[in-house]
Amino acid sequence: MLSEQTKAIIKSTVPVLEVHGTAITTTFYRNLFEAHPELLNIFNHANQAKGRQQAALANTVYGAALHIDNLEAILPAVVQIANKHVSLGVKAEHYPIVGEFLLKAIKEVLGDAATDDIINAWAEAYGVIAAAFIGVENDMYEKMASQENGWSFFKGFTVARKVKESENITSFYLKPSDGANVPAYKPGQYISVRLAIPGEKYLFNRQYSLSQAVKPDEFRISVKRDADNDPNGRVSIYLHDEINVGDAIEVSAPAGEFVLDTTKQTPVAFVSGGVGITPMMSMFETVATMTPERPTMFLHAARNETLHAFDEAIQSYAASMPNASYKTLYSDQPQGYITRDVLKEMVDVTGDVYVCGPVPFMESMIQELRVLGMTDEQIHFEFFGPAVAIQTI
Repeated sequence: MLSEQTKAIIKSTVPVLEVHGTAITTTFYRNLFEAHPELLNIFNHANQAKGRQQAALANTVYGAALHIDNLEAILPAVVQIANKHVSLGVKAEHYPIVGEFLLKAIKEVLGDAATDDIINAWAEAYGVIAAAFIGVENDMYEKMASQENGWSFFKGFTVARKVKESENITSFYLKPSDGANVPAYKPGQYISVRLAIPGEKYLFNRQYSLSQAVKPDEFRISVKRDADNDPNGRVSIYLHDEINVGDAIEVSAPAGEFVLDTTKQTPVAFVSGGVGITPMMSMFETVATMTPERPTMFLHAARNETLHAFDEAIQSYAASMPNASYKTLYSDQPQGYITRDVLKEMVDVTGDVYVCGPVPFMESMIQELRVLGMTDEQIHFEFFGPAVAIQTI
């Protein structure tokens, strides 16, 4: 428990964190990796280069300070981040290192304004927050390892098949190298793929949604290939161009909280943009095979037909479901965007809707769904990469 004095000091830093949060976290990561370059084997280099990880951590620190009187308010964020941590292999011994360099970054950026009282208060608060993360993550690791066919951290897999789904999306079918089956997972969850790329000093980790309904012996991920001139596309380009059937990769156990509620029979809608279609495939296939009579709508936005993955598969499933509808809009065609009118026509606002895609796409969809009368409890969404603030008001 934090003392009232500590809480008061933490709350007094909220305005400062609002202004200087990203500067603090940028300084933190720079100093952390200089002192502990081995941690680059865990962190996503592309998110670091784009500043996304720095912004996400700044949001988390700010949120913790804002809710220091009631840290339970940030529990959903803790669980979301903890899922990503266990998917990347973050361990309890990493937290003291992070705490040390976070406090040093606060002092470096704020200078004399970071008094001993402020640093001591944040050290105490960090200890409480870190303990919460460690506890949640240890529970997750234990559940992963104890489930049937489960494991924790990373396990060797082999690429069994490689299938081109569109001009820029390819699916990889992955089977455990030891011949075992895979654990059951919830539709919408993801795994981390860890690669040692020739010529690169550090390991690369990327998280990809599982893009098919549960199969006993394999996972499927579907990866969008980044452009050749994109310096942040190292992993996707390597997967597309260099990884072939029979190659070995390392995979984490399934994780994630953006999952389909399979207990419901009420109407459900899937609204996706671009490669955001991947978790929707797992969810949609699950509905099609488990509860095919459930009222279901699939609405997808793509730039054009050649970039649209899984079209035939979705049509086939929808045709076998008595209460399913499916629509695709291409942005390079007239009236090719998902508008409020399209949502009003397609989405049953008495049910649930799952949204996934680029952040601007999701912001627009969530705003319009709220205008149509849907509540936060009915709207479920996830984006790729570190948690960022979704602007939906």
